[in-house]
Amino acid sequence: MPQKPTALVIGAGIGGIATAARLAKNGYNVTVLEKNDTPGGRCNQIVRDGHRFDVGPTLFLMPEVWEETFAALGEKMSDHLDLRRIDPTYKVHFADGLQLQLTSDIGEMQTQLEKVEKTAFTGFLNYIAEGSRHYKLSLEKFVGRNFYNIFEYFSLANLPLIFQLKALAKHYSNTGRFFKDERLKAAFTFQNMYLGLSPYDAPATYSLLQYTELAEGVWYPMGGMYAGIQALTGVAEKLGVKFIYNAPVKSLNVERSTFNTQRIKSATLEDGREFAADLFVGNADLPYIYDQLLPDRAEAKKLDEKLYTCSTIMFYWGVDKPYPQVAHHNIFLGGDYKGSFDQIFKEHRLPDEPSFYVHAPARTDAAAAPEGQDTFYVLVPVGHLEARSKQDWDAMVNKARETVFTRLAKEMNVTDLREHIKFEINYTPLTWQERFNLAKGAAFGLSHNFWQVGFLRPQNRHAQYKNMYFAGASTHPGTGLPIVLLSARLTTERILKEFQGLQVKDFTLEHAAAQS
Repeated sequence: MPQKPTALVIGAGIGGIATAARLAKNGYNVTVLEKNDTPGGRCNQIVRDGHRFDVGPTLFLMPEVWEETFAALGEKMSDHLDLRRIDPTYKVHFADGLQLQLTSDIGEMQTQLEKVEKTAFTGFLNYIAEGSRHYKLSLEKFVGRNFYNIFEYFSLANLPLIFQLKALAKHYSNTGRFFKDERLKAAFTFQNMYLGLSPYDAPATYSLLQYTELAEGVWYPMGGMYAGIQALTGVAEKLGVKFIYNAPVKSLNVERSTFNTQRIKSATLEDGREFAADLFVGNADLPYIYDQLLPDRAEAKKLDEKLYTCSTIMFYWGVDKPYPQVAHHNIFLGGDYKGSFDQIFKEHRLPDEPSFYVHAPARTDAAAAPEGQDTFYVLVPVGHLEARSKQDWDAMVNKARETVFTRLAKEMNVTDLREHIKFEINYTPLTWQERFNLAKGAAFGLSHNFWQVGFLRPQNRHAQYKNMYFAGASTHPGTGLPIVLLSARLTTERILKEFQGLQVKDFTLEHAAAQS
């Protein structure tokens, strides 16, 4: 029997897990090295005193992408995940007291929107229709495929699509074609924060986010988002993938071949252990890999100068009483919408009027909290780490916490939360950087603008080391759990297309050299 080719995956985020499983399914002997003691990366969980928190993502979107992932591994998603649709998707609170419940109930949306703006419902229907076109076109022509050279990306067939997708228009500005009320523009653009982007800078293509939520649904897997990680990890192990935890990688070691080509030959851990393989896949944050694990200083510097997404301050609160008035998903928007984004993305700080998101999973999954208690996850967008800015994280955490207390008391009659918090765990950009090796503590990786998407985004194969590939948020196609699952598919497809041929070619050249 021929020996299986070996693959080493650096990082057990969802992209690393899915890539490892796909490679194992296609005949590779796969080992995954993970610096932490559990898989999942940012999609992790905290369990304490009977309270269960998802650490990062809380929205299960684009279920068809998840279904394709399980199917490619010989499994059915429904055998592993119990999904519940969340509708209304969330309640949006505005600083002036207006509240909207975004829902797939068209009649209810009409009633709510027309109270705010007479023509808003017609605008809403047209906006969702545009989002549908953007979603389907993006998946088919851009997000769901590899680009092997710039001519494929800027081909005569693709150039018109870039304009159809409004990739050069700004999302917030484009929303003005459908709504006049500034609050409605905010209600249908804040979703850009799922990608760590400002709607004033994000391409108008991202109207597809609202389409996916309202047309295809926001879902919740019972057991939390981490149930998806546990399911995929179990499938990967069933396919023979070996996971090694508490195994931070110190360096990736380069080997020169006879014909002066270069490849990665092994990974050295911080404890000195060395793992060799035929193929390497980096699922740690791509800028971190270039900066800390590879010797490419020039490329690392280029990546450092790119645009990054924002970061977040997180609160994980175990609460000793229930607050049923807090819905599963709750959005609180600050009064100065544009100013807040400028302060996050230009000044790299907490806005004067912070917006925030509250997740209360026990509304849907009683097991997320002890009986008669509650579990609250709070996300406050904030600027990423910036050496040139004075950033007092203790002060920003305290201000963010007080903002949450004040608005929950004023707008949801949660007046005694401070007294009923049993414990608090909080994260800052420093936590994201230290625990997950995220460059600049940017919680969503590299940003997405016209110059950082498609072929213009860092590629999923290293330009110099032909056996070094990447999967994750900072490579093509981008950030967000379902998009990272697509990254795993695209990276695997590229490996299966390219790497077997490279192995044969390199063996032939080396063999010829040895015979001469």
